[in-house]
Amino acid sequence: METMNLGAIEWGVAGSVLPGQSESGDHHVVCSFPDGVLVAVLDGVGHGNGAAAAATKAARVLKENVQEPIIALVRRCHEELRATRGVVMSAAAFNVEYGLMTWVGVGNVLGVLRHSGAQRPRSQEQLLLRAGVVGVLLPPLKAAVLPVLPGDILIFATDGVRDDFAQAPLHLDTPKKAAEDILSRFGKGNDDALVLVAKFLGNRT
Repeated sequence: METMNLGAIEWGVAGSVLPGQSESGDHHVVCSFPDGVLVAVLDGVGHGNGAAAAATKAARVLKENVQEPIIALVRRCHEELRATRGVVMSAAAFNVEYGLMTWVGVGNVLGVLRHSGAQRPRSQEQLLLRAGVVGVLLPPLKAAVLPVLPGDILIFATDGVRDDFAQAPLHLDTPKKAAEDILSRFGKGNDDALVLVAKFLGNRT
């Protein structure tokens, strides 16, 4: 799979399956809506077919309702996944017109936003994750809204990836190669794993 471009973002993903399993429970969603792009990473609880089924259903719910606000999307996933194992998930919605990103996380899918350029007082933001499982136990939700500029990089990684990747240099020939590099260097090897890297391009029209 090559690096993909949805106009507002350029993105790539890399993943691996727990040895001995035929299907990964780690899924991703990248879907455009009228004002921007939704990016999400979903990790079904456990491993194998049950985890994959929960993540697949969550991905479908997100895609079918992508126009909704991000907290409403998580709540909708929670209702639709009650009969499944549930998922942990982090999601971000880029609003291209206003140069904003809204993100929220339930569980342990780590999210990092790396700012480009020296004009920023801080070079990196990390998503505040709230304990819970979408479809099982949903915590109180509060989304954070951050300004983004062209060149800013969003990274989501499931718990099959060591969280110290967040402090490591990012090798960004393309988002796809960056995701593959993070997975190869920081993948634990004892779990499903997925890394998604998205570069914000801004309004290019």
